Amino acid sequence: MSRFDLSPPTPAQHDALVAGLSPDERRVLLQHGTEAPFCGVFLDNKREGTYCCRLCGLPLFRSSTKFDSGTGWPSFFAPYDEAHVGRIRDTSHGMIRTEIVCARCGSHLGHVFPDGPPPTHERHCLNSVSLAFTEAAQPLPDPLHRGGAEGGPA
Repeated sequence: MSRFDLSPPTPAQHDALVAGLSPDERRVLLQHGTEAPFCGVFLDNKREGTYCCRLCGLPLFRSSTKFDSGTGWPSFFAPYDEAHVGRIRDTSHGMIRTEIVCARCGSHLGHVFPDGPPPTHERHCLNSVSLAFTEAAQPLPDPLHRGGAEGGPA
């Protein structure tokens, strides 16, 4: 059970959060787009901290689970909390894949594949524009103003 409030943003909160997105963030997060490989701002990020949903701020992945997959996108072998990432069967583009979305706001994050390192053998392949990064020991983002665990350190 997550210590975070996973209830979706209200329609008014969602609209306010969407208003702050760039066109590229909207294309990826809301329209299930993909950023080009090897260009995302977090691909080579080596800092310690937490990767959160760019739209609603939910913590999604810890830097300790990030690895270099060689694919051109930030990759992680395990989510911050399994309850924070939704999995959806994706049959677009003539492929069968598993899309991953933010469990709280439904934003598109990327895809998960069964070719990652131990212990999970999963590769959560994410778009950098889907993420916001919080340095270790800094307060996590709380754009929904929910307090509690939301504002605690990463």
